[in-house]
Amino acid sequence: MTETTGKIDFHVGEETFQTWYKLIGSLDSGKRPLVTLHGGPGVSHHILLSHIDLFKAHGIPIIFYDQIGIGESTHLRDKPKEFWTVDLFMDELDNLLSHFGVAGDFDLLGHSWGGMLGSQYAAQRQPQGLKHLIIADTPASMPLWEEAVGGLLAQLPVEMREAIKKHEENGTTDAKEYQDVMHVFYQKHVCRLDPWPEELLQTFAAMEADPTVYNTMQGPSEFTINGTLKLWSVLDIIHNIKASTLLINGAYDEAQDVCMEPFFKSIPKVKWVQFANSSHTPYIEERERYMKIVGDFLATV
Repeated sequence: MTETTGKIDFHVGEETFQTWYKLIGSLDSGKRPLVTLHGGPGVSHHILLSHIDLFKAHGIPIIFYDQIGIGESTHLRDKPKEFWTVDLFMDELDNLLSHFGVAGDFDLLGHSWGGMLGSQYAAQRQPQGLKHLIIADTPASMPLWEEAVGGLLAQLPVEMREAIKKHEENGTTDAKEYQDVMHVFYQKHVCRLDPWPEELLQTFAAMEADPTVYNTMQGPSEFTINGTLKLWSVLDIIHNIKASTLLINGAYDEAQDVCMEPFFKSIPKVKWVQFANSSHTPYIEERERYMKIVGDFLATV
């Protein structure tokens, strides 16, 4: 398996940052590449590394990258909140596609925040070379995400909910009590495997090392959204997505059906698959079935 890593210059105004990437396979293979968009915002590419299975099974070149602000890409802890926009990350994606020369023929997979980014990119910029779009475990609007996650939070015992509220109001989210409750929530609705695989642990470690992007755009947690994405929505533009689209979520997902349904109703060419034994990471929790479904989808015309 050929693996290439490197960094791409990304110009924003008069500043130059660097986007780190990992390419699995060769772009000269004749196979359309799959570009992956990790979630967060502000987690690292490690969370999606299981998609290497698609290269092993089908020879599909896979491009992973750390969006700026996280992982091996440029960290920008001192940038104001106005800097961290969806347009910034769409520009970074355009820059990456241009660097690899694949803008004319590529597939795109976005998980969670990556699906938010991918859906807005496909609907707003309408890239002509995008053939297949995969939107995994993603809300069509942040208010829908809050509705879904709020419902899941309400299922926790009252003492756990009170502990979450107390520590988030007091800014003590590093307290063991808070971390213990979050572990329970994550084990139910992020990944139901025990123990978690290494790539998931690496992802969370990267975010904990630099939570700038997550805290600025999302907020302190999955269910307290007070960042710049609080009112984010693509509800009014997703009908513009022209690429064949596959929707994915898990039965126990943070992205409950209410989050995904608008995509299904509005995107012209769309298919929706739900994983009965998964939460927010079906590509880890039901890996074999997931890769079969995604591989078959990417092989369609």
